[in-house]
Amino acid sequence: MDIEFIRERISALRTKKNVSEYRMSTDLGHSKSYMQSISSGRAVPSLNEFLYICEYLGVTPKEFFDTEVQDPQLVQKLYQLTKTMDDADLKVLIATAERLNAK
Repeated sequence: MDIEFIRERISALRTKKNVSEYRMSTDLGHSKSYMQSISSGRAVPSLNEFLYICEYLGVTPKEFFDTEVQDPQLVQKLYQLTKTMDDADLKVLIATAERLNAK
């Protein structure tokens, strides 16, 4: 895993969130070209900035680096929804997921 992966992953997740580089840059409190400089390889985010980027994108650092997850933002949303479910509902959800994965 290298800087190229980080740049590509940020771009992919930003695109899935349907946010422009300009908007993400300004939302994070930077100049309008900040994300473009990361995408092009002219800049690398600091660790603190990387954590802010993950939060902005709606993913944990673990989800960011987990390449087996196609859309970590949707997985995170599903996780948030399951937090308040009771055992019976969770079992139904698990059975449904297992059925869908068997296809």
